[in-house]
Amino acid sequence: MPLYLKQLIDARDNGFPKAITGLRRCGKSYLLTDIYPSYLRSIGIEEASII
Repeated sequence: MPLYLKQLIDARDNGFPKAITGLRRCGKSYLLTDIYPSYLRSIGIEEASII
């Protein structure tokens, strides 16, 4: 999972929408609901700004 998180972080400010794709039950929702929001909070993004 660290590879996918790094790719998401690297593409964060490129201005394009992000599409997370993959097989069923491979961790897409876990990445977007648990791991990435934790990263955003760790760099100082307020909870109210995370959708």
